[in-house]
Amino acid sequence: MNSLRQLLEQDSNHNLLDLLSSFCQCAIAIDENCNVLWISDAYRVLIDIPQDKDPIGKPVEELLPTTQMPRVVKSGKPIFIDLMQIKNQWCVVTRLPVRNNEQEIIGAVGFVFYDDLDSLQPLFDKFARLRRQFEDEKIIRPSRYALDDMIGNSAPTQLLRRQALRAAHLDTTLLLLGETGTGKELLAQGIHEASHRRCGPFVGINMGALPESLAEAELFGTAPGAYTGADRKGRTGKVQLANGGTLFLDEIAEMPLGMQAKLLRVLQEREVEALGSNRLEKVDVRIIAATAKDLRTQVEKGEFREDLYYRLNVLPINLPPLRQRLEDIPALAEGMLSQIQTQSQLPELPLSSEAMKWLQNYSWPGNIRELRNRLERGCVMAEGKAIEAADLGSADELPQQRAPKKLSSDLKSNRRESERTLIEQAIQSCNGNKTEAAKLLGISRASLYQRLK
Repeated sequence: MNSLRQLLEQDSNHNLLDLLSSFCQCAIAIDENCNVLWISDAYRVLIDIPQDKDPIGKPVEELLPTTQMPRVVKSGKPIFIDLMQIKNQWCVVTRLPVRNNEQEIIGAVGFVFYDDLDSLQPLFDKFARLRRQFEDEKIIRPSRYALDDMIGNSAPTQLLRRQALRAAHLDTTLLLLGETGTGKELLAQGIHEASHRRCGPFVGINMGALPESLAEAELFGTAPGAYTGADRKGRTGKVQLANGGTLFLDEIAEMPLGMQAKLLRVLQEREVEALGSNRLEKVDVRIIAATAKDLRTQVEKGEFREDLYYRLNVLPINLPPLRQRLEDIPALAEGMLSQIQTQSQLPELPLSSEAMKWLQNYSWPGNIRELRNRLERGCVMAEGKAIEAADLGSADELPQQRAPKKLSSDLKSNRRESERTLIEQAIQSCNGNKTEAAKLLGISRASLYQRLK
């Protein structure tokens, strides 16, 4: 197939490039891998590319971190009119996919207009004002967390950081799995911020916090007069608000079965139907779902649709519990403590060595969220020059160390004692969840109960 690079190389007299430049003030062309093939001189000046720097062959996001060009290449859909700020200057941008004779995407071209746009200034101001209003009302939340903000260098944290970065470069559905308090929403924000959708909205909704009667209207919106008491103008749903960006569905396992079919349509067809409407609306949204539950078990119980489970489980990412990354606690505690004391205007007290030992010996059933709560408690309770272990919690909350027992020469009793210790450790690490403990031990739940007797 002919690539866009080949077409440009065949244009020896630059007729095509001159034509592109004549359409607008600036223009750029990228290939199917989102690398720069050509950029007009005016565009180089606009974004301050030095004359001695050659941008050809570079990823377009290196030059334009907020560009939507990769999205056009991956989706094959044009973005005809968009507002974009470049060097604090409002621009009108049009982006078009380029196809070959076989209708395969071979790149994209972008056109920028910034001259004589005074008549559009009210539109720019309204766009910025509406966005601020949405953010103030928490309808649209800018992602406040980046992957670079992820604290810790333990092996589980490094693996999670690598997985999240790879996921950010894709545009597929994500499923974040982990215990409560492990930071699933913060990770979703970081992935959004590292993706090509970073300029789009990040819209989050907790399915577990919504009454079932309101959940559908909240997520998919309502048509005008859809039901008694409905807004006459209708209601825009979270799916529509997330158009062009990321929709984060926390506690997805709590979504009512009736709504799951409508979410499946969004994932499969990229379209949504508002409550009380008979019109389908196209949406371009990336969905990141999260849950602390085992969705496979929910499917087996008939509480979650199997087809939706497979649609969501395209790229699962497991967030490790804090007890599996204890070496990250000093860095986490230092960062959180500084933030807590600044926000609360409390004295800047350090953690004593005994307090740090307490943190590293605790089992953390509430994970990172509980760590922050313990540190807040310590800041309030401390009366000396440092936060002590007693300010964080009692000694009774720490696992008790058993005195070493005399080794028995009976192999059977030794094996039984070792087995007992392993089972107790597994149940403790799983916060009393025997199903999870059985999985950790590599045995069936029935075998675990038999051994517990």
